[in-house]
Amino acid sequence: MPCPSSCPPGLLALMAPGLALIATFSLPSQAGDRRALPVEKPSGVKGRTLILLDVNTKSPVRIISENFLSLQLDPSIIHDGWLDFLSSRRLVTLARGLAPAFLRFAGKRTDFLQFHNVKNPAKSRGGPGPDYYLKNYEDDIVRSDIALDKQKGCKIAQHPDIMLELQREKAAQMHLVLLKEQFSNTYSNLTLTARSLDKLYNFADCSGLHLIFALNALRRNPNNSWNSSNALSLLKYSASKKYNISWELGNEPNNYRTLIGRSVNGSQLGKDYTQLRSLLQLIRTYSRAHLYGPNIGRPRKNVIAFLEGFMKVAGGTVDAVTWQHYYIDGRVAKVTDFLKTRLLDTLSDQIRKIQKVVNTYTPGKKIWLEGVGMTSAGGMNNLSDSYAAGFLWLNTLGLLASQGIDVVVRHSFLDHGHNHLVDQNFNPLPDYWLSLLYKRLIGPKVLAIHVAGLQRKPRPGRVIRDKLRIYAHCTSYHNHNYVRGSITLYIINLHRSRKKIKLAGTLRDKIVHQYLLQPYGKDGLHSKSVQLNGQPLAMVDDGTLPELKPRPLRAGRTLVIPPLTMSFYVVKNVNALACRYR
Repeated sequence: MPCPSSCPPGLLALMAPGLALIATFSLPSQAGDRRALPVEKPSGVKGRTLILLDVNTKSPVRIISENFLSLQLDPSIIHDGWLDFLSSRRLVTLARGLAPAFLRFAGKRTDFLQFHNVKNPAKSRGGPGPDYYLKNYEDDIVRSDIALDKQKGCKIAQHPDIMLELQREKAAQMHLVLLKEQFSNTYSNLTLTARSLDKLYNFADCSGLHLIFALNALRRNPNNSWNSSNALSLLKYSASKKYNISWELGNEPNNYRTLIGRSVNGSQLGKDYTQLRSLLQLIRTYSRAHLYGPNIGRPRKNVIAFLEGFMKVAGGTVDAVTWQHYYIDGRVAKVTDFLKTRLLDTLSDQIRKIQKVVNTYTPGKKIWLEGVGMTSAGGMNNLSDSYAAGFLWLNTLGLLASQGIDVVVRHSFLDHGHNHLVDQNFNPLPDYWLSLLYKRLIGPKVLAIHVAGLQRKPRPGRVIRDKLRIYAHCTSYHNHNYVRGSITLYIINLHRSRKKIKLAGTLRDKIVHQYLLQPYGKDGLHSKSVQLNGQPLAMVDDGTLPELKPRPLRAGRTLVIPPLTMSFYVVKNVNALACRYR
C-alpha cells in the first residue's frame, strides 16, 4: 500500500514484491524481532537487491533549528587545564567548521562550579601534588595570557609543541583524579575565574558559536531553595563584559541524591528556574536572555515524574525543554554494539515520553536533546572515538530531526573521555568529519521519503528492524556549491553486503554528488581516521579545513551503498518546492 505524501521520513520496511510500504520512525520503538534481516535471494535473481527511492518535494514534514547540531564542553577542562588552550588557532578552526551552533558549557561538575572574580590565573591554579606544575609551563601560560590581552577582537594563540606536550602530561595525571571522582561519585569543588570565563567566551565568539552556560544548582539555602549569590556575581561580571550568553541551571538534577545525598524535586527546581528568570530580568544585558532546562536524565518513571513537577511550575519559563541520553555503558561496550539496530532504536521511545509530558503542559514547546553521547562513563578508547561510533551518531541526528527535536548537543567537542570530536593532539576524529559533512550538506527542512523494494512481510506484532536507514533534507542554504531546490540524502548501511538504490519519481535522472565516508587504514571499524570518496581527510594546516570534494555520478545511475558505511548524496537541480525558500 503506498505511503501518503505526509508520511515522515523513516526507516525502511521493504515488503511484498512490487508493493511499497513506508515504515515511519515510530515503528522501531515497538517490540521487535532481535534476529537479523532475512538473507537475500542469490544475485542471479534480477532486481532482488534493488530499492526504489523517491522524496516528497512539495513541503517539509519538519523544520529544525539552524543550530540543530550543537556542541558541549565539560567543566572538567578547567581541572585538567585544556581551557587554557581554547585560544588555539587549530581548535578555533575546527569549531568554526561546525558553526552555526550552540556551545553548552555543562556536565557532571556543573553543580560543583564556583565563580571567583579574579584575573591572575597563577593565583587560582591547583593540582594533585607539589610537582604537578612545571615552572616553565606555568610561566608560558601567563605569558600567553598577557599576549592575548594585547590582541583586539578574536584572541588567537599559537602554542609551542613543548607547551602542548606538557599540557598532555598534566591532563593525563588529572584524568586519573577525575576518574577516581567519577567512580566514587564524590566530586570536589571547581573554581571558574573571570580569566577562565573570558577564555571560554572568546573561544565561542571566535568560533561563531552561541554560549549556553549552566549555573550551579546545588548551592542551597537551609530551606532547600536555590542560593543565587554566586550566580549573581557571575551574571554581573558577564553583563559588564557584554557577553551574549544563554543560561541553564544545573545538570541532570534528578540525580542529585546520588551526588550529594540530598534531592531536589521537579517542583522545587521549577521555582529555582522562576527565580533565575527574575534575576535575569533585573540585569539589562540578560533581560531577554534565553533559558533552557531542566536537562533531566533518561526518562524512566521517576524522571518523568520529576519532569511533570518541573513543567507544572516552570514550563512557561524555559525557552526549550531539555534532556540527555547515553546509549551504552562505555566500560563494557563492544564494536558490535554500534551495529545493533535495536540499540539505534532505543531513542524513539524516549522521544515519545518527553514529547507526551511537554505537550501536556506546554503544547508546541521546543524540545532539545542535550548532552548526548554514544557511551556513558567517558567512553572507551578505540571504540567511542572510532568510525564505528558514527553509525549511532548519524542515526541519532536523523531520528531526532525526523521527530521534530529542535537541537541536539553533542557531548563533547574536546576532552571528555573518548566521546569527544577532537582528540588531545587537536586532531579531528571520525565523528567530527561526519558532523562537518552534516553541517555542510544538511539544511533544517526535513523531507518525507517513499521507498519500494523486496522483503518478506513481518509477522503480526513484530517489526523488521532495518539495517538500511535513509533520511532526506533540503540541502543546506549555506552551501553555495548547490542551488536552492537541491536535496540531500544520508544513508546508513549496517548490512555486511552492498545495497543498490534507484532514484525514482522527482529524483529520477538527476545528477548526484556522492560523499562516501569510510574508515581509513588497517583498523577498519576501529579506525580513528576516515576517507571521503577514497581520499583520507586531514586538516591542511591549523587554519584550514580540507575541501570536501564530492564524486559526481552520472544522471540516472543506481546508487551502490557499500557495506558498513555512511554516505551523503546531494541530488542536484531537483528544484524542490519545499527547498526553494528559507
